[in-house]
Amino acid sequence: MLRDWTLFEKLWLIIFTAVNVYLFFAWSDSLIGLISSITGMLCVVLVAKGKISNYYFGIIQTSTYAYISYGYGLYGEAMLNGLFYLPVQFIGIYLWNKHRTNQGVSGEDVKVKRLSKTGWLYTISTAVILIIGYGFFLKYLGGNSIWADSATNVLSVMAQILMLKRFAEQWLLWISVNILSIYLWISVLLSQGGNDFSMLVMWTAFLVNSIYGYINWRKLYSKQTMEAE
Repeated sequence: MLRDWTLFEKLWLIIFTAVNVYLFFAWSDSLIGLISSITGMLCVVLVAKGKISNYYFGIIQTSTYAYISYGYGLYGEAMLNGLFYLPVQFIGIYLWNKHRTNQGVSGEDVKVKRLSKTGWLYTISTAVILIIGYGFFLKYLGGNSIWADSATNVLSVMAQILMLKRFAEQWLLWISVNILSIYLWISVLLSQGGNDFSMLVMWTAFLVNSIYGYINWRKLYSKQTMEAE
């Protein structure tokens, strides 16, 4: 699986996995948190490489993360992962297999697309409306950190849709989601306690990977465009 990985990708995975394992023993972190974090890191780095195998690790990560989020009263996160992300992994396997590339670009399996200006306008306006609406719904449910929870959920859904459609701009939304999620988990762990520090490590790793993923997908798009001409 690591055959065509760059040095950065290998070091990224080794460093964040080592930190997770350390936290597991040093802070008595939960086993399910460790599993969720490590499978999540494998999932996102494989997405950054355009690999269809990301979805197999995503199945494990989304189901375990939904369970952890529910325990902390982050109902938006729990519903997002259990009711949306988990089934979407199977949809992703199907759609990405339908759009494999045969151009031989190192490190990717699928053809990459770019979002137009009109697509950006539609994406931003839809995000604002949905974040406000979903925030009031989470407030009705009595959830914690409702606006950050709402923003991460809405942007995550939209980023996932862009991911299924293979748009490179998904990564800009993922960067926003990662920053908000880091803030969300810091707030929750400080206010409620708990020892799931692996969630902070996971989201920090996701942030680093999202920046790398955006850069890599733009390169993949350029290479695929040049080879198609």
